[in-house]
Amino acid sequence: MTLFASQSQSNDRIYTVSSLNAQVRLILENEMGIVWLVGELSNFSMPVSGHWYFTLKDSRAQVKCAMFKGTNRHVSFKPGNGNQVLVKARLSIYEPRGDYQLIIESMQPEGDGRLQQQFEQLKMTLAAEGLFAQALKKPLPQQPQRVGIITSKTGAALHDILQVLKRRDPSLAVVIYPTMVQGDGAAISIAQAIGRANSRQECDILIVGRGGGSLEDLWAFNEEIVARTIAASQIPIVSAVGHEVDVTIADFVADMRAPTPSAAAELISRDSSAQTDKIAQKQQQLRHAIQFYFADKKQHVNQLKHRLDRQHPQLRLNQQQQHLDDITRRLQQIMLKKIQKQQQRITQNQYKLSLHSPQQRLQHNTTTLINTKRRLLDAMDRNLLNAQHKLSLSAEKLDTVSPLATLSRGYSITRNDKGDLIRRCDQVKAGDQLITTVTDGKIHTTVNNN
Repeated sequence: MTLFASQSQSNDRIYTVSSLNAQVRLILENEMGIVWLVGELSNFSMPVSGHWYFTLKDSRAQVKCAMFKGTNRHVSFKPGNGNQVLVKARLSIYEPRGDYQLIIESMQPEGDGRLQQQFEQLKMTLAAEGLFAQALKKPLPQQPQRVGIITSKTGAALHDILQVLKRRDPSLAVVIYPTMVQGDGAAISIAQAIGRANSRQECDILIVGRGGGSLEDLWAFNEEIVARTIAASQIPIVSAVGHEVDVTIADFVADMRAPTPSAAAELISRDSSAQTDKIAQKQQQLRHAIQFYFADKKQHVNQLKHRLDRQHPQLRLNQQQQHLDDITRRLQQIMLKKIQKQQQRITQNQYKLSLHSPQQRLQHNTTTLINTKRRLLDAMDRNLLNAQHKLSLSAEKLDTVSPLATLSRGYSITRNDKGDLIRRCDQVKAGDQLITTVTDGKIHTTVNNN
């Protein structure tokens, strides 16, 4: 047991991330094959490459999808976010990121798409069971005596059939089995009418059909119960549903398909030339056989195409294009971030430059000069006031020692005519002229004696 584990571990393969993603992609594409699914479109984008990238989601999950240019040009409507669609796709993986994704091969609006999908699925099922096989087709009677018509008794198809039969073969008896041909219960009504005609065994041939309409209008003739009832009929049945371009499951199961109700009446009625009718019948049989042949070959070609697509260089090219689109998107995001960063840096540098601008410095110096001038004037005013105050104090002090102030108190000053100050008596003699200064003037005196 230990030896087996050791050998197993030694044989384990070591993957690179790239090789693992490539291996997973091959497993998904080869094992899962084609899938059908319904969902809502979101995150829809269409880059210049022409490819479509979107997300398909429902209320609980989502999956990434890619639809390449060569395929999406066949889509018959313009898709957009919020559309409910039915898609045919194959599972894959986007190797560079390891993302699981769907490669879309077809897309339809959900309503029409669901009906078309049901049509294709039932067609494949019944074909696989052999209900379309040419060997099961019952030959039409050469000269029918009575024809049964299974359609709406009020529809235009009945009128057209009766008009053609009256014109071509008035002697041909007609039995009408009225039925619903549209809406709920129509398929069961058609099957019951076919069963009623078989149980009565009163007709040589049956025409089952209606006039033209949409796929939904004609849907009763695509129901499984109608197809199996036609296949089980003992009376040969000619399917005459819609216009020539309309194809239903009933057309594939019936013993003969007529492109229109009128053509069905032409086909089964006798004319002046029986040989012409026989040739027409053979042509219809041949056309019917060719349709089945091509349907079978088309299915085989689709299978081969699917196998080829998995190996086709276009697949790798599409993957590379998707990778290129992804890189382009990331590069754009990086460039946008770089541009935004450079713009921020330019804004910062402009702000820094504005801080060192000569205009800013001049404005700053002008403001400083004005403030300095104002402070200088304020200082000069203060110094002047201080000087004036000091001058007043000095004047007051000077006034206290001023001779005039002394004179005002009753003192006087005496000088001789030379101007000398007389302080003592021995400075004068008789006959000298003296000048005495008092507070309100001068007194001239002459010395009489000493």
